[in-house]
Amino acid sequence: MATTTLTETTIEQAIKDNEIVLVDFWAEWCGPCKRFGPIFETSSDANPEVLHAKVDTEAEQDLAGELGITSIPTLMAFRDGILVFNQAGALPGPALEQVLTAVRGLDMDEVRAQIATQSEEAETVTQS
Repeated sequence: MATTTLTETTIEQAIKDNEIVLVDFWAEWCGPCKRFGPIFETSSDANPEVLHAKVDTEAEQDLAGELGITSIPTLMAFRDGILVFNQAGALPGPALEQVLTAVRGLDMDEVRAQIATQSEEAETVTQS
């Protein structure tokens, strides 16, 4: 399966519509991005049930800014609409596969419970 190009107008729906989404933030001038590209494409071919998407940070500067992208390549993984992985730097193929395996293995009820607890704690601190 080929990768999908995401933009500021398409990223939210793509994350909502797919159980697992891997997003590669890259730019044409970035050497490490060019080396990571074929690894990402190979993962896309090997894992067609996972949406592999790319965001060109030059074309989508506002989106990159909103998501706090400060270096590229950056890989983000979303599961059930929740950001569960965010790391800058090119990954070798086996490391990318480890990330995907970890994302698949997450107990999302536990993740949602942790998010709720963190929100409650933040609210308590704010009210103090």
